[in-house]
Amino acid sequence: MYIAWAGALLIDITSYRKAILVITVGLMLGLIGYFKYFCFILTGFQSVFGLPEVIPEIVLPIGISFYTFQLISYVADVYRGECEPQRKYWLLLLYAGLFHQCIAGPIVRYQDIQNEIMDRMPSRQEIGRGIKRFCIGLAKKAILANSCAAIADSYLITNNSSSLAKIPAEGLWLGMLCFMLEIYLDFSAYSDMAIGMGLMIGFHYRENFNYPYISRSITDFWRRWHISLSSFFRDYVYIPLGGNRVGRYRLIFNLLVVWFLTGLWHGASWNDILWGLYFFAFLVLEKNLLLKKLKGLPRFVSHIYALAVVYFGWVIFKFERLTDIGTVFKGMFGLNGNEFTSMAVSLSMRNNIFFLIFAIAASTPLMKLIYKKVQSISQHNRSVFYLINIYDIALPIVLLALSAFALVGNSYNPFLYFQF
Repeated sequence: MYIAWAGALLIDITSYRKAILVITVGLMLGLIGYFKYFCFILTGFQSVFGLPEVIPEIVLPIGISFYTFQLISYVADVYRGECEPQRKYWLLLLYAGLFHQCIAGPIVRYQDIQNEIMDRMPSRQEIGRGIKRFCIGLAKKAILANSCAAIADSYLITNNSSSLAKIPAEGLWLGMLCFMLEIYLDFSAYSDMAIGMGLMIGFHYRENFNYPYISRSITDFWRRWHISLSSFFRDYVYIPLGGNRVGRYRLIFNLLVVWFLTGLWHGASWNDILWGLYFFAFLVLEKNLLLKKLKGLPRFVSHIYALAVVYFGWVIFKFERLTDIGTVFKGMFGLNGNEFTSMAVSLSMRNNIFFLIFAIAASTPLMKLIYKKVQSISQHNRSVFYLINIYDIALPIVLLALSAFALVGNSYNPFLYFQF
C-alpha cells in the first residue's frame, strides 16, 4: 500500500517517471509473488533437485490479488496521466481496503471512484437499488451456489484418486455441471453484493459479469466473465505489448503472455496455468479460423460449442493434481472401468432436477427479461403497476429471510476465492 502511494507521488514530481513505475510495480509484484508463488516455486525445485528439504508455510493475505491489481492500475493510471495521485495516504488506503469488494472483487480502478472517495451522496433510490442488488447476490450465494456446491462435492472427490476413478460417468457429468453453475453463481453473487453495498454508500462499481453462459464463442465468453480482470489484462498487459496491431506471430505471443498470467493469477498450481493455456489455444483458433465460421452457424450450435469448451475447462480448473484431471476426463466416458450410471446418481438427478433447472435459469438473463417485460406492461396497466411495486419492496425482504434460513440451517458454506 505504502509502495503504491509513494511511487505515484514520485511519478508525479520526478523526471524518471518510467523508472519509478517499473520499480513500484516490480516491488508490488514481488510481494504478491512471495506470498502467493514462493512455495510453488520451492516445490518445483524440490521435485527436481531435492532441495530445500522443508518448504515453509506462508499464510496468504486475504484478497492480496485483488487489492494488488487495483494498486497497480492506480500507479499505471497516474503514470499515463489518467488520474491525479492521491496525496492523502489514508484516502488511498480507503480505496484499496473497501471492505465489500477487496476480498472477491470486482477489481475497481481508482479513476472510476476517485471523485466518490471525496464526495458522494447516495440517493434514496440508489440505496434501494443497492439493498435489492445485495439481497439478490446473497440469495445466489446462500441458496443456489451453496446447494450446487453440495451436489458437486458429493461426486467430485478430490482427496482420493482411487475413489474418483470409481465414480459413475453420470455422476462426474452431474458433478461438473453443478460445479460449473456453482462457480458462476458464487463469484457473480459476491460481485452483486459488492456492487449493492457500494450503491448503499455512494460508490458506483462497474459490472463484473454479463451472463457468460449465453456466449456463442470463447472470445465472447471472456468479454462477459470476470470483466474487471479481463479488462485489467487487456489495458495493462495486452495493449502495452502491442495488442492486435502487430503481426500474426507477435499477436500469438501477446495472447500467450496474457493467458499464462491469467492462469497464474487464479492460483499457484500447474492446473491453473494449464487452464489459462487451454483458453489461449481456443482464442488463437477463433482469431485465426473459428470466429468467422461460428458467426455463420445457427445460434444454438455456436452456443453449444462455447458451453462445451467452458465446461471441460472447468474440469482443469477444479482439480489441482494433473492425474485427477486425467482420471475425470477418462471417467466421464467410462474409460476408468467405472459404470456409466448408477441408481444413486439417477435418484439424485431426479431429486434435484427442478433445482438445477432454476439454477440454470438464474445463470441466464431470462428472469431479468421477464421483469422488464412486466415493467413495460405496468406503464399502461395500473394493477400491474401496483403489483410490480409490491414485488420490488417484497423481493429483498423475502430473499434476505430465505438466505438467513439457508445459512442458519446449513453449515456448508464454501468460499471458492480464498486463494486470491
